[in-house]
Amino acid sequence: MGNKLRLIPLGGLGEIGKNMMLFEYDGSSLLVDAGLMFPENDMLGIDYIIPDFRYVLEHKDMLRGILITHGHEDHTGAIKHVMQQLDAPVYATPLTRGLLEVKLRDARLLDKVQLHTVNAGDTVHIGPFQVELFHVCHSIPDGVGLGITTPAGLIVHSGDFKFDHTPVDGWPTDYAKLAEFSGRGVLALLSDSTNADKAGWTPSEAVIDPAFDQVFREAPGRILVATFASLISRIQQVLNAAYRHGRKMALVGTSMVENAKMAQKLGYLNVPDGLIISMDEALRLSPAKVVIMTTGTQGEPSSILGRLSEARNRQFDLIENDTIVLSSHPIPGNEEMVHRTINKLLQRGARVIYDPIAPVHVSGHASAEEMKLLIHLVKPRNFIPVHGELRHLTQHAAIAREVGIPEENIQVVENGTVLEFEDGLLRVGERIPGGYVYVDGSGVGDIGPSVMREREALAQDGFVIINLRLDQSGRLVGQPEIISRGFVFVRDADELFTAAQEQITQAVARANGSTPSAQAVKDKVTQVLADFFYAELKRRPMIFALVNDA
Repeated sequence: MGNKLRLIPLGGLGEIGKNMMLFEYDGSSLLVDAGLMFPENDMLGIDYIIPDFRYVLEHKDMLRGILITHGHEDHTGAIKHVMQQLDAPVYATPLTRGLLEVKLRDARLLDKVQLHTVNAGDTVHIGPFQVELFHVCHSIPDGVGLGITTPAGLIVHSGDFKFDHTPVDGWPTDYAKLAEFSGRGVLALLSDSTNADKAGWTPSEAVIDPAFDQVFREAPGRILVATFASLISRIQQVLNAAYRHGRKMALVGTSMVENAKMAQKLGYLNVPDGLIISMDEALRLSPAKVVIMTTGTQGEPSSILGRLSEARNRQFDLIENDTIVLSSHPIPGNEEMVHRTINKLLQRGARVIYDPIAPVHVSGHASAEEMKLLIHLVKPRNFIPVHGELRHLTQHAAIAREVGIPEENIQVVENGTVLEFEDGLLRVGERIPGGYVYVDGSGVGDIGPSVMREREALAQDGFVIINLRLDQSGRLVGQPEIISRGFVFVRDADELFTAAQEQITQAVARANGSTPSAQAVKDKVTQVLADFFYAELKRRPMIFALVNDA
């Protein structure tokens, strides 16, 4: 590998989520972020997706440290999977460290991981990398970008950022540090692309407070606010609104409760005495005196909001005059699930408020004009858009060209494509694995594309099982037994399956003359039934034939 600086994106380039970037120089590497991604609609049964970090495992002797930019799931959610297999110090700001501790404690890894607290303004030496952390505004406190000085030059990694002049915590992005980087000369800027297709400026978090005040004034009963469990800034804003309007607040959901406890302990949540109460206490109070914070803004069926929309939540249910506030935007790909959940909540009589009905959420990511400002502040020689789907990365590259970055100095790449810097020049290197690793229950990586295709086929047309009993000469004994699920409605099945039994009987009789093997009979019956069902119904269920001795 020589003395080239290599940047290896393992997640976050080509999708929203599972952010992970490896920096490599002269036998040493630095890993930035270890996030997860929520499953798309067609990823049936999948809980979440993590990066394919096989390359890091294969070169784990090179890894000198892991640095996490902030506490959101798309940057921290894979940490337990990474630390189960890697041994390297982890660096994070105080709140981010606290949220990591919650995850590592649940995975029984906390005592095994070297966690180091760092702060915006600190400089950390990790192998050949001198990393300067600078504060950035985002929708969670304690977010940082990185200035990584390497023997090949200075790389600036924006992290997730926006330029908010009135942030909730009163701590704006560190413009001075960005300008100072430009004075030194920046070899490359890696910049968040999530909102590259949004014109103008992202609104300030401050616009949410008046919107919450209006909701709290007008709500006749309980208020349920749904957001991400790691969105600490939003929890604070709801706390403030509850205090102003004389309501008590209950937190629901293990991750929401644990994260809020950690943030309060570290001083990132300011909670007046007695304001937060248990859910049992909240259920005993007058509905007009209660606000409940929960998760489920992405339409996840297993989330509390998802269960409430289908009247299957055990601890509490929706009641008359409930107002539900969705304080988040759908992650790309989740729009359909979110809209379905909203519709179900409305059907159950709730009043549902979401952006754009009211400004109850603003993005934590920069829009196009802020992206231009960052490029002007940093003045990079090379530009690499990160954190986004290919459409976002491509649009961000167009923005960079618009503000004067030469075409040849911009690289749009997806996960697994290695970027190399040598003698100040940027070029594309080889391709390494950079796909999805599916997490399903306790299984990690044991669900592959073939299993996903099978699940899709089962979801589309269901399955049919045929149970055959053959005597020693291969003749059918009795009638074939047919069992189906997700294929045809039971009342419609009798006539169809009677005709199918006749098809099976004929297929076995035709095969019988050549004394076939059990496998040959299975194959013949499966093919005959596939043709028959498609001719009758234009459907292709998965068919399984079982042959037993009579």
